Amino acid sequence: MRVAALYDIHGNLPALEAVLQDVHTAGVDLIIVGGDVVLGPMPRETLEYLLAFQVPVQFIQGNCEREMLVQLNGAESTTVPPAFREIMRWAGGQLLPEQHRVLASWPVALQVEIPGLGDVLFCHATPRSDTECFTRHTPEERLRPVFDGLDVAAVVCGHTHMQFDRTIGRMRVINAGSVGMPFGEPGAYWLLLGPGLQFRKSSYDLARAAQRVRATQYPHAQEFAAHNVLQPPTEARMLEVFAKAEIR
Repeated sequence: MRVAALYDIHGNLPALEAVLQDVHTAGVDLIIVGGDVVLGPMPRETLEYLLAFQVPVQFIQGNCEREMLVQLNGAESTTVPPAFREIMRWAGGQLLPEQHRVLASWPVALQVEIPGLGDVLFCHATPRSDTECFTRHTPEERLRPVFDGLDVAAVVCGHTHMQFDRTIGRMRVINAGSVGMPFGEPGAYWLLLGPGLQFRKSSYDLARAAQRVRATQYPHAQEFAAHNVLQPPTEARMLEVFAKAEIR
């Protein structure tokens, strides 16, 4: 069995279209979507595209889905900055009521046995939290309490939008990167598992994608096109940013 891990799509439908074309070519048997799917310029279209794809898709919830559902249920999150609350209200308003129920049905983690790798746990950020940050540079001693004691062969995560493969204690921990909001070179990043592990990057027409983003009513469409499609932040810059917010 071959599994594709697609994380942090963030409503970037052009990037998703490119990835799913490569997923089809790769002969994938199962797609696992690792959260933060719809918070972006094309939320409804992105979810519809995934649900209609010919390969089985399983979802887990990210922090964006969790926070969006809080707002959709009439509450106001105190942990989300006001600018992001505006985006969540807009994206939630683009979704149909039945799509709200779909989001609410997603689990926070999935465990899948993959030939050649063993039991793999898929979570959004860490096994205990959907918001904890760590990178390839976070000291191992800070991360051992998070991953020690897990009865799996590997953990796949996302949230920080940069791919890595590292060992923490006895645990192999892999970040799938981001399909729709990468940090580093432009493109759509994902992970192919079984029987080995391959970091993948799908190329797409960035200029055309930026045009499509700008044509939406997304509140930050211009910024998304410029800084998440055409010229994302560098990995070096984001490693500095996350170093201030990572697990202590």
